[in-house]
Formats: sequence, C-alpha cells, structure tokens
Amino acid sequence: MIAIASDHGGYALKQELLRHLEKQGVEFKDFGCYSEASCDYPAYAKAVAGAVKSGEAEKGILICGTGIGMSIAANKVPGIRAAAVSDCFTAKATREHNDANILCLGGRTVGPELALMIADIFLTTPFSGAERHARRIAQIEEN
Repeated sequence: MIAIASDHGGYALKQELLRHLEKQGVEFKDFGCYSEASCDYPAYAKAVAGAVKSGEAEKGILICGTGIGMSIAANKVPGIRAAAVSDCFTAKATREHNDANILCLGGRTVGPELALMIADIFLTTPFSGAERHARRIAQIEEN
C-alpha cells in the first residue's frame, strides 16, 4: 500500500496522482489534505512517514509546493528516507542507491505528466542491495 498526502500547494497534483494510481490498480491511502484551503504540511508529512515507518504502507508520496518542506518534515522520523525529486534519473537513483521510502514532489515545480513518470519510476525501482549502498544507509540510520 502507498501512503499519500499533500498540503494545499500539492493538492491538485495529488488528485492527478490518485487517479493515476487508481487506474493502475495500486492500493493507496490518502492521508489528506482534502482541499486547496491553506494548511500546515508537517502534520501530513508525519502521518505518511508514520504509516511507512510502522509498515502500514510500503512507500509514501508527499506533495507540497516544492517538495522540500515535506521532505524536511518526513526525514525527522527515524527510518524515513524521503527524497525531493524533480526528474526521472533522480527518482531511479534514490531508490537504487538510497532505498528512499518516500517520494516528495513539488506541485508548483513539477508538471503532472512528469510527476506521473517520476512516481512510476520511484514505485517500481528496487533498491540495488549493493554493499556500498547498504553500508551508507546503515551509517545514516546510526544515532
């Protein structure tokens, strides 16, 4: 299951992504927000990060105006590796090299067609499992 959320700046793009995931038969849970009314992104980032950390969701997608605020907030949760992504290469590399578990997108910086391609790549690319990447992730996870 994919956990997904946005703030008001990412709401329109989230709607595109929800339709796309539904068409593909991907199970998801929408953690909000539910309109373009101004809201605070940290609550939504924490909800999705919590779902990923607990195992309720395999991966997450967060969308705000730039993707940056969501990534900062989500990365405060231990075990979360959220990446703000705006191109296909980075979407693939962050899964292969960083085993990123949350994709962060900018509703004001990434167009819908590109966002759908980025999401598809992120959700289908496996972690490489290479020793050097696993070692680096372990270093990130150290307290």
